[in-house]
Amino acid sequence: MKVSVVGAAGYTGGELLRLVHAHPKLELVQALSRRHAGRPVAEVHPNLHHLALTFRAPQELEPVDTAFLALPAGAAAEVEAGVGERAETIVDLSPDFRGGGLSADGTAYRTGLPELFADELVGATRISVPGCMATAAILALAPVQRAGLVAGDVVVDARAGSSGSGAEPGPASHHAERGNAFRVYKPAGHRHETEIAALAGVRARMTVTAVPTVRGAQVLCHVTPPQPVTRRQVLQVLQRAYRDHPFVRIVARGRGVHRMPDPQFLGGTNFVDIGCAVDEDGGRIVLVAALDNLVKGAAGGGVQSLNVACGMPQDAGLEFPGLHPA
Repeated sequence: MKVSVVGAAGYTGGELLRLVHAHPKLELVQALSRRHAGRPVAEVHPNLHHLALTFRAPQELEPVDTAFLALPAGAAAEVEAGVGERAETIVDLSPDFRGGGLSADGTAYRTGLPELFADELVGATRISVPGCMATAAILALAPVQRAGLVAGDVVVDARAGSSGSGAEPGPASHHAERGNAFRVYKPAGHRHETEIAALAGVRARMTVTAVPTVRGAQVLCHVTPPQPVTRRQVLQVLQRAYRDHPFVRIVARGRGVHRMPDPQFLGGTNFVDIGCAVDEDGGRIVLVAALDNLVKGAAGGGVQSLNVACGMPQDAGLEFPGLHPA
């Protein structure tokens, strides 16, 4: 299956190049970038020197089976019609078509979250991948909501590494401003609240803090159950929900240093780890989920969704298990 990446110079674009190149059933045809056309890919992504590719301008997109759009908000919608004329399938990683948006040809975008929407993804030719922090929160919350363990609003406290802001520098991403900071940059009203409500079925009150790491996102979801519960009950709900899903790991350790999911061990992987704690009186559930924002929260989620759409194993090209120490 021939694949090109539009917006290949960004951090997510680089991860797509890496994953597509290593995929047993995909052939990487082009890396497209407006700013870097004509430059070797390795100048921007030094880990990909082995690809020996040169960036091409977006208007030079050749006919392919699938095009990934790794573009900033608003940019994907501008080019989608032209890309659709050259690619049978489009996988969009921006927010432009989330929530069932329509392609220029009238095709509805399906949600690229195979753990919850695999049936809808089979045969899909337009796929929109949820945001990274939204993915973590949705996968943590959906099973407990479906089990009737959520009463009222949920508080989602999210922490995000600097790569989530993209490759373009700005005042807030300057190292002197970000390097040692724990900056609460969205204390209320984050746009992911809408995604979480639509896909997990709960009303989320979200706060996001920028933390001094490059990769990774972690969310703590504070849930009030309708009646007291135990940690064992919550773990059973999570384990039943994801027992057949290769990329969700339930962290149920009761001792040791790493008892809760930590994104530092998920760099480069397509896993999301989910753990939980419950207050002694059973009146509060704390769900903790972690992932690599550039992989499971973006590029890897897109490749996994394409695998499902095309009838391939979900884990094709996504088997990397992570590193320790990281």
